[in-house]
Amino acid sequence: MQRKRYSPGSAPGTLLGIGAGLAVTLGALTGCSAADPTEDVALDAKAGVAAAPVAPPGRYRTLFEPCRAVPHATLRELLPGTTAMTDADRAKVFRGTPAVTYDTDRRVGCTWNADAENGAHRLVLDVERVVSYDPTVSDAARAQEVYTRKQLAAGIVVPETPPATPTSPSAPPSTSPPTSPPTSPSTSADPATPATPTTGATTTGTTGTGAAGAGTASPTGAPGTGATGTPSAPATTGLEPRTLGGLGEIAFVDDTLGKPGGNGQQRVVSVVFRTSNVIVTVEYRQRTTGAAAAPDSKELQDRAQNLARLLADRLEE
Repeated sequence: MQRKRYSPGSAPGTLLGIGAGLAVTLGALTGCSAADPTEDVALDAKAGVAAAPVAPPGRYRTLFEPCRAVPHATLRELLPGTTAMTDADRAKVFRGTPAVTYDTDRRVGCTWNADAENGAHRLVLDVERVVSYDPTVSDAARAQEVYTRKQLAAGIVVPETPPATPTSPSAPPSTSPPTSPPTSPSTSADPATPATPTTGATTTGTTGTGAAGAGTASPTGAPGTGATGTPSAPATTGLEPRTLGGLGEIAFVDDTLGKPGGNGQQRVVSVVFRTSNVIVTVEYRQRTTGAAAAPDSKELQDRAQNLARLLADRLEE
């Protein structure tokens, strides 16, 4: 058998071929392990996305028991008809009637009624805990929206927040000379020439419609009419529906007097205040009978406000 001849150049060529193959294989493995630049950018962008800010929850998670929130001494003052009742009847009135609600952690209420010889009194307490289901709106902000609707329904204007005035650099003082006032035609005339009297000055004594009579009061004595004929604002008593200070974070009082009739008159006073995400409404009404005088506005407002402040203190406990 003929032996295959050995070629001195064949071995190096084979080694070079093997080395080139290894280089190609290593390059392929390196290409598979390296991340694509676009993938790196996409991964970095996803990792850098910040979560949307979540609004803080409200301060209150539960509500107090309303029928036990008003002391008996306060109920005696608000319901003067209970003084003539027996102990058993008075205790029944003081227990109150709870409001029917579907979730006592969201809304509670209570009502008290007492009749008297000259009328009747009724006290209604409503407490609402507002919850926002929008993660970007806080419970307190949502409660403020509910409160604002109540205030507008009472006819009390909600003041608008004035826009911020941009700060501008002070302008340099003007160097131009001051402008002289225009010369009046009457001063430019010859001083020796006498001025012609106006017709209005000669008619004031007969018709009362000249310049001298322009500022006189109306003979009819109509109120609210000034010298220029512009009606002035009506006089206020300080008991009109208005906002209140020092009660919760924000508060207002509403006062409504019904029309007189054969069964008397009824006045309804409501005090509403908000603290964080809780809105409290105190409704106090008095109804007179027959020809009795209308319920006193100041008395009812003072009593309702005193109770509202007591409940505000209760929320701070």
